[in-house]
Amino acid sequence: MPARSTDVRRAAVLGSPIAHSLSPQLHNAAYAELGLDEWRYDRFETDEAALRGFLAGLGPEWAGLSLTMPLKRAVIPLLDEVTETARSVEAVNTVVLKEDGRKIGDNTDIPGLIAALHERGVEKVESAAILGAGATASSALAALSRICTGEVVTYVRSEQRADEMRGWGERLGVRVRTADWADAAAAFEAPLVIATTPKGGTDHLVEAVPGNVGTLFDVVYDPWPTPLAAAWERRGGPILSGLDLLVHQAVFQFEQFTGDTRPVLAAMRAAGVKALG
Repeated sequence: MPARSTDVRRAAVLGSPIAHSLSPQLHNAAYAELGLDEWRYDRFETDEAALRGFLAGLGPEWAGLSLTMPLKRAVIPLLDEVTETARSVEAVNTVVLKEDGRKIGDNTDIPGLIAALHERGVEKVESAAILGAGATASSALAALSRICTGEVVTYVRSEQRADEMRGWGERLGVRVRTADWADAAAAFEAPLVIATTPKGGTDHLVEAVPGNVGTLFDVVYDPWPTPLAAAWERRGGPILSGLDLLVHQAVFQFEQFTGDTRPVLAAMRAAGVKALG
């Protein structure tokens, strides 16, 4: 671990809206767990128009930023370097601020999703299904490019979204087949289903959950469980929530910001569960 400093070190999450973000609770819990008393993590309401000015105003005490919508793509032209992982989906959720002033963009959603699945014993699957086609779906597809050996079926609402997902598949080296959202219940035949829609987006599919199910990763975390996750649990299938993704990606951010690799996952998860009530 690097030498401790007596100077204040700062990190924060930016986005709009941002009041709902659990990131401050997670990161500050990690600091408390490891006795990093000089560290603090905040949240700032920041839209695309304000982002350049915010970055320009950061002092040497700043170590890193977490980004949520609508900043994940808007930040890219403002950075000095972007990792291959972030480039693969054209989305940055992590900015590491170097001592020499450089700003490095990364994406921890992708390794976070993989780590969450590995924690539940899902290391390789022969096929998978994705419900939805937004930014989270492209990150899910990038994660699947590393653990899925066969076809990924994505269920989308429009031909434009279908084209986008096929394009991501070509870019990521994944065999993608698109299907109409009206047929989304067919996704449940896959050994791994990743639901990337906002809350309420899959409620109408509850009655279609079959008797035998694989693993469900529902990226919603509030409220939890979603109706789909509850129905899945009644069938005895393994379930992961958005909180699993949130804490795992936050661990990667914490390590990049602080340089400290001591375990903080349990502390972050406990803080997230407490914050959700």
